[in-house]
Amino acid sequence: MSRKTLCLFVLAVASLPALAFAQPAADIVIEHAAAMKTRDGVTLKADVYRPAGDGSFPLLLQRTPYNKDGGADFARKAVAHGFMVVIQDVRGRYTSAGEWYTFKHEMDDGYDTVEWAAALPHSNGKVGLFGGSYVGATVMLAAISHPPHLAGICPVVTASNYHENWTYQGGAFEQWFNESWTAGLAQDTENRLIRDDTNALVGDRVLPLTGFPVFNIKPVTGGSQLTHELAPYFLDWLAHPTYDSYWKQWSIEENYQNIQVPALTIAAWYDLFQDGSLRNYLGLKAHAGNQAARNGQHLLIAIGGHSGWSRKVGDVDFGPDAAFDETAVTLDWFEYLLLGKQNQFASGNPVRIFVMGKNEWRDEPAWPLARATQTNYYLHSDGKANSASGDGSLSTATPKKEGTDTFVYDPANPVPTVGGPLCCDSDHLAPGPRDQKDVEARSDVLVYSTPPLDQDLEVTGPVTLDLFAKSSAVDTDFTGKLVDVSPNGFAQNLTEGILRAHFRASTAGEPKPITPGKVYEYKIDLWSTSNVFLKGHRIRLEVSSSNFPRFDRNLNTGKSAAEDTQFVKATNTILHGGAYSSALILPLAPR
Repeated sequence: MSRKTLCLFVLAVASLPALAFAQPAADIVIEHAAAMKTRDGVTLKADVYRPAGDGSFPLLLQRTPYNKDGGADFARKAVAHGFMVVIQDVRGRYTSAGEWYTFKHEMDDGYDTVEWAAALPHSNGKVGLFGGSYVGATVMLAAISHPPHLAGICPVVTASNYHENWTYQGGAFEQWFNESWTAGLAQDTENRLIRDDTNALVGDRVLPLTGFPVFNIKPVTGGSQLTHELAPYFLDWLAHPTYDSYWKQWSIEENYQNIQVPALTIAAWYDLFQDGSLRNYLGLKAHAGNQAARNGQHLLIAIGGHSGWSRKVGDVDFGPDAAFDETAVTLDWFEYLLLGKQNQFASGNPVRIFVMGKNEWRDEPAWPLARATQTNYYLHSDGKANSASGDGSLSTATPKKEGTDTFVYDPANPVPTVGGPLCCDSDHLAPGPRDQKDVEARSDVLVYSTPPLDQDLEVTGPVTLDLFAKSSAVDTDFTGKLVDVSPNGFAQNLTEGILRAHFRASTAGEPKPITPGKVYEYKIDLWSTSNVFLKGHRIRLEVSSSNFPRFDRNLNTGKSAAEDTQFVKATNTILHGGAYSSALILPLAPR
């Protein structure tokens, strides 16, 4: 997608409507638009909720770019549980002043807001931060700054590294999320630009259009200039494809030692920040700034996250126990942590996961499961694994002879994204588990399956694809997808990954082009899952070189899609057997 097309897309997507704001009840006191000054003099606005009457209360704080009005329902429920609540618009969003730029101000502003909130009348000085997605980023970045009155956090479906598991994955640009999320954010930025332009209305009820539809802010001659006006950070993301100092300045992973409070990390199997959430739990468990914080880490893994919290996610109904109430769990956590209530978090098992297939919740002493065994499922074929009708197979038996499977990857005709961990425009690209049959009918998708299982088999933990491959191009991508195939043929995607060839060693530093025709080993992180493959089901692996538009297309030229318009077809070959025994590595968990 060209930058000009992107800019038009940014303007075309409307922002989500704010939630209805009900009238206050008699037992709650609400102060709207309470103002605070940051250390550099910027005014941020928040709504403050507290129980009516005298008393002091622990305070729950959310800092959001999505309009503080949307936190009203949570706040009312939390007040009924004995909490004060502050919902604040972050810098440069809605009612708060200043410049909006992703991640840039959240550490300092978060620190200042925690300390301001802790000193409010009726606050007892204990503050808990909570929220998901970018709101989860405000939680983690504030926690890094270590405000003295922060007592605990609840980050929900959020990342650990804003390069690797937010903007990029395996070196590929997360195109669908980056563009759709930026488009939604740009709407408020555009509204603010119009509001602040004293000539915008020019005495008329209709906004004048000048060239590009920027509503008389200034004449614009190109799409990149428009993006610079509405979302300058997007251009910076494109300009920093490697993990460099731009990303390190606000990396959570490099700052776990600076977080010194207990956390409930909430993740989800079909969430686009699943990997980051799990990294955060493990990183804090091992490296948080004190022993109490390290011992105070809890993890909960549900199903959908950004793909949905209901019992039905995508095309799959996971049963009556699957629905997840984020508000209720968040309040349980802070009742345990700040009010001393003995609830589910006092059980002794710090990990709770939803096991798909069996569709049940289970408590565990640790993540990953200590009892899980990493097991190689080797790729086999007679050279014709193309599509689900080919001869590709999976088994734990080591291939007796060397074999290859070849396909042509054409960036002008990429493999389409069908479901998976997506955000933020489900009307145009639906997330979650979806039938992969159309994807598996393509000749540029290699399909390897086990025979129908003769007993249930649980896979719980990180999944890796160890692939030996070569290409005719100087760069290409390799993708992998783990699929559960039911006896009726429904092919349910479970988890997936991608690796750009010239980032095969690392996404830090300069990319390393590949030599056409040379065999390389690619270790592709397919993230994690917990799924019982039921008796009669088959374990399936899909291998290809694109998953578009979730990820940008590799043009096979060694240049990014933002820099090049030339499309080169790549003949890609997967090797299996002998010294090149490609394998899907699954964590098998005895039940």
